[in-house]
Amino acid sequence: MRFKQALQARRLAGMAEFLGLNRSIVALLGMVILVGLGEKMAERFLPLYLMALGGGAFAVGLLNGLDNLLSALYSFPGGYASDRLGYKRALLVFNLLAMFGFLMVVIFPYWQAVIIGAFFFLSWTAISLPATMDMVAKLLPQHKRTMGVSVHSLVRRIPMALGPLLGGWLIGWWGEINGVRLAFGVALFMAAVSLVIQQLLIDDDRPAQALPTPAPRLNWALLAPPLRQLLLPDILVRFCEQIPYAFVVIWCVTLNGITPLQFGLLTTIEMVTAILIYIPVAYLADKSTKKPFVVITFGFFTLFPLLLLWANSFGVMVVAFIVRGLKEFGEPTRKALILDLAAEDQKAGTFGVYYLVRDLVVSVAALAGAFLWSAETAQFLVDRLGFGYSLLPLFEQWASPATNFLAAFGFGLAGTLYFALKGEEVSYPGSPAGPR
Repeated sequence: MRFKQALQARRLAGMAEFLGLNRSIVALLGMVILVGLGEKMAERFLPLYLMALGGGAFAVGLLNGLDNLLSALYSFPGGYASDRLGYKRALLVFNLLAMFGFLMVVIFPYWQAVIIGAFFFLSWTAISLPATMDMVAKLLPQHKRTMGVSVHSLVRRIPMALGPLLGGWLIGWWGEINGVRLAFGVALFMAAVSLVIQQLLIDDDRPAQALPTPAPRLNWALLAPPLRQLLLPDILVRFCEQIPYAFVVIWCVTLNGITPLQFGLLTTIEMVTAILIYIPVAYLADKSTKKPFVVITFGFFTLFPLLLLWANSFGVMVVAFIVRGLKEFGEPTRKALILDLAAEDQKAGTFGVYYLVRDLVVSVAALAGAFLWSAETAQFLVDRLGFGYSLLPLFEQWASPATNFLAAFGFGLAGTLYFALKGEEVSYPGSPAGPR
């Protein structure tokens, strides 16, 4: 009996070592599941919620643009906070910010409250990512970083898969307004539980003697030439993702008659697809060059809007969302590549600067997507923004869901080809390409 138990313990220890797991990493993954499950129950349905509250297409485009803009603006202070406070204290602050945003949506059933609350609940993913990547880099050896990032990405997809299903059920039962508010109430509770887990289980990484904290500043030199060769195509591919992003649920539910529950199922299919490929791809990427994996994932990003344009039935949409899940093929590899190219003592800061530049530029894509969606949307935005009247005839002639999806495809194709031709190879000693 003891021999069997010892053998089982050795197997578990071997599996934990293979996946790059320890107590702090497991606690982090628990936070990801709890906060993510609550958040994703409502986040994918926010465009429908905003429309139901009278916000219109302007509010939908504004929220998506705000998502990308805040992802950019929060990445740098997120990296700075992690470098100065340590990842444990930084994650505590970020969790409290998200909880405040959830609370605003629960209390105030107005579309303006969603926009204001978004400044807080959108902060979790954007501002915590540099701290999370810093934690992975510090706790795992270099040859396990892609695996560590992949396990984090895999676990992140569990709430992304289950959350929309639960959210679709709540909306079907309680309606678009009350169902979303109830989902945010659940998100608030789960975030509180995750906060307790974080404080109890994650090891404190703050130095015993406090370091002096200079004023934060942007250090563009952190983006070495190889990182810039990744950044430019990454921006183009994110344009491909974000131009149609906020309108995918409207295309599926409003224009093609898919129910909210079916849309939740499509999202689950996407996330399950991603989950199935993470571990084998991470294993291969840690033992070989990273560039091919990033090129492949950029290619899947590019294909999705083209497939969605042809998807007018649930069956075809399933195929499109499987491809959308396959876009995660090399995403952990891309993040691990950023960590590898960053200086050892400035990984969180480098990650923050990279995402600041990328998402600040990409935030334009969300608004551009609203202009391209329809002539009515373009007219509405021009009236609200007070400029762009000279371009209205062009939008009136060409703006449509097809224009939106095809423009996204064009950006993705450009980014994929650029990185395939110009991107840097990264490998480790013992891999086919040899040392970096």
